[in-house]
Amino acid sequence: MGLRDIFRIGEFKQQIQDLTNQLAEQKAHFDEIGFTEYEQVQEALKQANEEVLSCNTTLAALREEIQNLEKQVAQKEANLRTVTNKIAKNKSLYEATKYAIDNFFNDPTAFDNCKISPQMEEELELVPTVTLHLNYMNVADLRKAFRANDKQIESLMSQYAARYTTKANRSIYQLMVIALRAELQNILSELKYEKLDSSIEKLKLVTSKYLSIAGSGNQNIAGTLTKFIGEIEYLFINAIKIEYNYYVKKEQARQEQLAIREQMRQEAEERKALELERKKVEKEEEKYKGELDKVQTQLSNAQDETEIEKLNARILELQEQLANVVVKKDEIINLQNGKAGTVYIISNLGSFGENIFKIGMTRRLVPQDRVNELGNASVPFKFDVHSFIFSEDAVSLEGRIHALLDAKRVNKVNRRKEFFNVSLDELEKIVLDIEPTAEFVRTMAAEEYYQSLSSDQVYTDEESTDFTDDNDEDLIDAQE
Repeated sequence: MGLRDIFRIGEFKQQIQDLTNQLAEQKAHFDEIGFTEYEQVQEALKQANEEVLSCNTTLAALREEIQNLEKQVAQKEANLRTVTNKIAKNKSLYEATKYAIDNFFNDPTAFDNCKISPQMEEELELVPTVTLHLNYMNVADLRKAFRANDKQIESLMSQYAARYTTKANRSIYQLMVIALRAELQNILSELKYEKLDSSIEKLKLVTSKYLSIAGSGNQNIAGTLTKFIGEIEYLFINAIKIEYNYYVKKEQARQEQLAIREQMRQEAEERKALELERKKVEKEEEKYKGELDKVQTQLSNAQDETEIEKLNARILELQEQLANVVVKKDEIINLQNGKAGTVYIISNLGSFGENIFKIGMTRRLVPQDRVNELGNASVPFKFDVHSFIFSEDAVSLEGRIHALLDAKRVNKVNRRKEFFNVSLDELEKIVLDIEPTAEFVRTMAAEEYYQSLSSDQVYTDEESTDFTDDNDEDLIDAQE
């Protein structure tokens, strides 16, 4: 120890004391966690590391197992799709065969061994794939279904064609196939609304005719031709059903497009009318502001108390008129910029009968203008208003009411036609449940209708030539 170190003894003692204190703290910490020796701590750390390593190994093995299982699932799903497609292709053929046995053979019980049990049929859902949920298919799905059914027809025809080996029998079969194809095409080309059942009956008459021909012809092939006609009739009926639904969906789409264009036209007219009304209101606002400034100037120069009193009264009157104009202007701007509008519920007893109501929406500042427009020369009588419901989101309100009455639509093809067959009581309940503050008029006045029934006077064009509706007059006034 050098001389300098002697002078640092106090510093060394302090360092020793600090280390002693640290050692005591570490010992106390080890005592808390249950270790009294350093070796024990080291051993515990070693075991923990081994456990972590083991867990990592197990985790890696589990991940590999999951990957293998995922590959197996993917393979099983692919196999399932293949089997499902095969089953789907055979569903229609089975049903066609079953249909032929049940409808074209005198003793269908003789072929019971060809059928599966009703319970198994239900469990397997053995219905033709191409005819599932036709009403819910879109146009593209229906085209796909038609092609699938057509493939079944081609497959069936190919199967039976292979059964006729002689030239004469093959010719008879080919002629029958050509004729049946032509008959089906004629029926499909004539499909219209409400002609589904009649088209199917027409097809059955055709197949019945060819069945009679087959029965009276070559008896060697009469049996197979009978079975063929039975099976092909089933698939032809599928084709008619699919094509009919396709026609309906196409017509629905066409009508909806027409309705959309009509709605766009109406909205454009409403925007134009609102803009004209806004300009008119703004002119009134400027007029009242100018007059108010003029009167206030007169008031500042007035000396006579009577004149001052009159001017103050006039100012109050002008301020009230200006406030009303400003409110009206704000309403117009709100209608122009937002979803605000009025849902109307109207009826026309003389035109449509009882329990038929039109439920629509308008952004007109005066909704009665839209009702008057609907009651023009296109219907014989004016509409009765049962309720006007203003809403900040009139589109959603109209949609909610339409959704509740969806099953009661009069026109189920063009869903934009807003007529519903519903009782007055039910309609009132729906309206008040949605909007309790709404006013609902139960009376179907139908004044023009009842007047027409009770009147003995014959009206002519000379006696009454005023066919201009209120809305047209408003537009003329606005333009002037």
